[in-house]
Amino acid sequence: MNISEYDLTGKVVFVTGAGRGIGKGIAQVLAEAGADVIINALTSRYVEGLAADIGKATGRRVVPLVADVTKADEVERAIARIVGEFGALHILVNNLGDAIRKPLVQLTDEELRTVLDLNFTATVLCSRAAGPHMLARRSGKVINITSFAAVKGAPNLTIYAAAKAALVGFTRALALEWAPYGVQVNGIGPGLFPDPVTVGDAAYRQRVEDAKRTVPLGREGRLREVGLLALYLASSASDYMTGQTIYLDGGLTL
Repeated sequence: MNISEYDLTGKVVFVTGAGRGIGKGIAQVLAEAGADVIINALTSRYVEGLAADIGKATGRRVVPLVADVTKADEVERAIARIVGEFGALHILVNNLGDAIRKPLVQLTDEELRTVLDLNFTATVLCSRAAGPHMLARRSGKVINITSFAAVKGAPNLTIYAAAKAALVGFTRALALEWAPYGVQVNGIGPGLFPDPVTVGDAAYRQRVEDAKRTVPLGREGRLREVGLLALYLASSASDYMTGQTIYLDGGLTL
């Protein structure tokens, strides 16, 4: 059964931090739905092979884009390249993020800036750069990937949790700012979604076991599940939703 509202044929998607983990799952599903996808990472280590694999599996145009999206000049060049090569940018997925597990009093100035840049600044910069193209066209979708940590803090993750909470507020405010232009801005707050490519096989197995005890639904999240929710938010099925953050976490935030 084909549902037309979920068809992304003709759409151009930019996913930041997409070489591994949640971004990889999102890129895969959106390409399956018909979109051409640009997948970003800081280096080519993972994105080149991933882009080739997804493109071969889906028949879509999937392009790696190496850029540091915590830097304004690199973001501007990346967005200009996408619009120049593809003719438009319809969907922006601000997925980049990472944590440094340390007590607050032990975080160096550099580590503090890094956590804020990865989890908040990059989203602001990419949204600011993509915004003019979406506003001029009077349509577009922005999906900000936050975390269950935005509403459920944890020791040694204070700045990460604060940055993810800031993303929730940013999503709500930007949704109001861009609503008159027909652009929807929403967020996803994933729970535990381990990726063996990111953490290694042993750590992955341990996280799967931990999830059985700590997650109300009794298991870890699967990368494809985030992609399927992102598909809803990227598609016309969600045209009447904006400013919302949906927690896909097996019940961790309940």
